[in-house]
Amino acid sequence: MIGYVTLGTNDLARAAVFYDAITTELGVPRMMEYEGFIAWGQEGGGAGIGLTKPWDGNAASVGNGVMVALEAKDEAQVQRLYDIALAHGGTDEGAPGPRGEGFYAGYFRDPDGNKLNAFVMG
Repeated sequence: MIGYVTLGTNDLARAAVFYDAITTELGVPRMMEYEGFIAWGQEGGGAGIGLTKPWDGNAASVGNGVMVALEAKDEAQVQRLYDIALAHGGTDEGAPGPRGEGFYAGYFRDPDGNKLNAFVMG
């Protein structure tokens, strides 16, 4: 249902380092890049993620209640994604662990404060 998600950034170069590390672990390359915008994804693949400086010229801000969930292949990858996020300027929002029956996730924010998680079901 979702084609892609775009998040705002105030420092595209800094944020690109964070997302390059996360998407490398997920095996997803950059697929599009313009001045002020980068997108990661695969044609014919699942939903991708874009990063942009806001087009209206105002500062990017975090959406309260907004979170992007990244599907991992297993619990070990959840841990790796969480560790990669923190090593590349992200901040902790909840260490990896079980969150109810059949759901395992770790929560973090990117350098601009956008909330993400890495999760696996089952």
